[in-house]
Amino acid sequence: MKILYISPENTVGTLTLWKKEHERRGNECRTITFFKSPKSFEDDICLNLPFNFTRPAMANVRNKVYKFYRGESGYFREKKGYPPIWEPEGFFDKSFFKIKDVLWMPIISKAIKNYKLDKFDVYHFESGMDFLKNESFVKMLKNKNKKIICHYHGEDLRSRGVMPFIDKVSDLNLTNELDLLDKHPNLNYLFLPFETSKFSGKTSLNNKLRIGHAPTNRFYKGSNQIIRACEKLKMEGKIEFDLIENVINKEALNRKSKLDIFIDQVGDKGGWGYGMNSIEALSMGICTLTEMNQSYEDFISDHPFVNINEKSFERVLAELIRNHETILLKGSQGKKWVNKYHDISKVGDELYKYYKLLGLNI
Repeated sequence: MKILYISPENTVGTLTLWKKEHERRGNECRTITFFKSPKSFEDDICLNLPFNFTRPAMANVRNKVYKFYRGESGYFREKKGYPPIWEPEGFFDKSFFKIKDVLWMPIISKAIKNYKLDKFDVYHFESGMDFLKNESFVKMLKNKNKKIICHYHGEDLRSRGVMPFIDKVSDLNLTNELDLLDKHPNLNYLFLPFETSKFSGKTSLNNKLRIGHAPTNRFYKGSNQIIRACEKLKMEGKIEFDLIENVINKEALNRKSKLDIFIDQVGDKGGWGYGMNSIEALSMGICTLTEMNQSYEDFISDHPFVNINEKSFERVLAELIRNHETILLKGSQGKKWVNKYHDISKVGDELYKYYKLLGLNI
């Protein structure tokens, strides 16, 4: 098979993993991104398009504009609907997307021709997003009876909504975010993949416990409370604290590997439970704290996380740092668990089961 991934960017490195996994299984795979990876993950075909809405400056402008339409929460206010459906909101939205598409169109048309992007068998649209808002590429693919798969990651469905045409014709919809299953009637869960075997587990702790937090979005992660509590413990001389932020993935992994405890998030402000940050930490055998609500507890009852919430976080952390045996035990359990559910080869097996259901020759 020939498999193509289309994505705004290689955000957490999964595009690179999927390319290697498909090739390991004897298939051809390419990935094409709109923008360069912000964490310096390897890009395959990168169009490097203008108006990079994933960068902090552009995202901040977008949020301020959306406050006129959605109130104080701006772009972060979740859209209603089952599923929520994208449509331009106001004059600015309509004008911006019209100008953007005009500027993007010749670059995309050239890429389609040069890389023969219409000659693949399976198309994965990350974030359920075509190149252009008119969804012209998806319409062309549907006329050629290509298999179309949409993969939603969070904000795309919570705040933006599905693109109308691609949602209508998609053969399969996937997500690794549990809360999104309540926002779309035809969404299937797939664990987030990682090369869990590239790290070994921890067998000892630092003389002074080292705790880390690595937010990509402080609001979503409940970072203010986490940072405040950890800085207090640091001032008391009980721990060392590493705030891993705004660095490339290689540096983030290096700093994370030196931790004894990793804290992912408190509060369900931008998705439930855990993401790649936790998966990386668990792969290193690091005791990991995050908020697992009842839905997640029911969904993966054998999870290894130390469960916290806004009320219990400081108490749980204070108790944990006094119990080194529990820290090592949770790290060991986490390493076994993440290998079981998140290893790329095992997640790949699950994806290929979906392929078979679509009638693909695997």
